[in-house]
Amino acid sequence: MGLWREAAVSRVVNMKDESTPFTLGICAYNEAMNIGRAIESVYEQELKGFELIETIVVSSGSTDGTDDIVNGLKATHNSIRLIRQEKREGKNSAINRFFEEKKTPIVVMMNADTLFHDKESLQKLLEPLKDENIGIVGGHPLPTNDRKTIAGFASHMVWLMHHHVSLINPQIGEIIAFRDIGTKLSTIHSGDEGSIKMELEKAGYKSVYVPEAMVLNRGPETISDFLKQRTRVNIGERIIKTEHDYDFPSWSFRNLFRAYVETMKELGFHPIKMIAATMMEMYSRVKAYLHVKINKQDIGCWEPIKTTKKI
Repeated sequence: MGLWREAAVSRVVNMKDESTPFTLGICAYNEAMNIGRAIESVYEQELKGFELIETIVVSSGSTDGTDDIVNGLKATHNSIRLIRQEKREGKNSAINRFFEEKKTPIVVMMNADTLFHDKESLQKLLEPLKDENIGIVGGHPLPTNDRKTIAGFASHMVWLMHHHVSLINPQIGEIIAFRDIGTKLSTIHSGDEGSIKMELEKAGYKSVYVPEAMVLNRGPETISDFLKQRTRVNIGERIIKTEHDYDFPSWSFRNLFRAYVETMKELGFHPIKMIAATMMEMYSRVKAYLHVKINKQDIGCWEPIKTTKKI
């Protein structure tokens, strides 16, 4: 009986020590400038209680050497796998392909033009998923733009407001960890993170924001590119609202007002830039509203915004 008890205790300890496997997905289109650094930042992460089984890069019609860089990294990191789509069909199509290929119920999705801020960020992102009631976790994007320019300041302002809104009600984006429940994304719409979050919440799971799970990204460098990017984001969210009656936290005036106040405190007193950034965001929201109002469809495959491709 004593030996049986020892064996039973040993099994319990081993079960507790077992790491939860997960798969990381990266969707890429002509990301030769960033993909190597993005992948290396993944393998620099320090994990405890979680094990990265495989990193799957879905390259959609890349022609700039992205695929060669990914294949070259296999010699150092043998858990990397490249899936090539001969034709670029949009991010949601690439994500669906990733869903078909991955082997674990826990997945992480990051952009090819994103870097982890430190070696603990991925661990912090995954940690809440130890609670079976949590379905999706969002991290904290930090733009690398120069605040001296109007577009750079606007990028910092948008992501800082995103941060403060998420502290009230998680607005998921850029880097996410979640449970795959068989979600398949529409290939004629954008809004990938929002759609995944919506489906998980409908299934009864909770969403969580972890501000300590930080990633670096690059916002648009010009005003025209900023307007393009923000209009696209707002069109995608409005399409989801129209078709599924799903509200995003960043649409709540109360959330936005509180986030705006906190953002002004952190960015300091820059009235001209603040007003300019506010007007730019308002313009993109009105343009998105009109786009959806006259029954124009979302675009599942947008042209990339080149000024965001330098982390």
